[in-house]
Amino acid sequence: MTFETPFGPVRAERHGPNDAPTALVLPGVDYTPARPLLHFTRKLLVRRGFAVLELWWEFSRQGDPHQWVAAHVDAVPGPLALVVGKSLGTFAAARMADVPAVWLTPLLQFDPVASALADARAPMLLVCGGADEATRAEVLERLSAEKLVIPGADHSLELDDPLASLDALRQVVERIDEFVGRL
Repeated sequence: MTFETPFGPVRAERHGPNDAPTALVLPGVDYTPARPLLHFTRKLLVRRGFAVLELWWEFSRQGDPHQWVAAHVDAVPGPLALVVGKSLGTFAAARMADVPAVWLTPLLQFDPVASALADARAPMLLVCGGADEATRAEVLERLSAEKLVIPGADHSLELDDPLASLDALRQVVERIDEFVGRL
């Protein structure tokens, strides 16, 4: 399916039963829903009974990312039961203050993202890499949310050792499963 936005059409893929609560998956700039974190999160959510709507976008890195993401999120039909955003997708936090959320590698270095996360009213899980430049420890400490920081992990939540990266992926997916199970 395709949604129209002021920035043009965006492709979306729906997985799971149509009558189930909807979880929205928002990718990063170069991190599509096919990449491991989002792929396995989608599989987990479908197994947990959600209908998952994945957006497949291509941000040109020009213009205001906050406005760009907001326009895409506004084009999605509601209601939403959960949102999962990776990196660029975390700019949606301002629009999702009342929706439970999993924010993967949130862009804490940007005030609109940090402020929106601070103002969130719904439960949220923040998953960060310890070696990710977007992880601002002083900002992370001030946020009242569940947090998982993977020591040494980069912005893709990967490490130099591929087996350690697989262990980190498992840890993230297990933590998301626990979080979603409590909703």
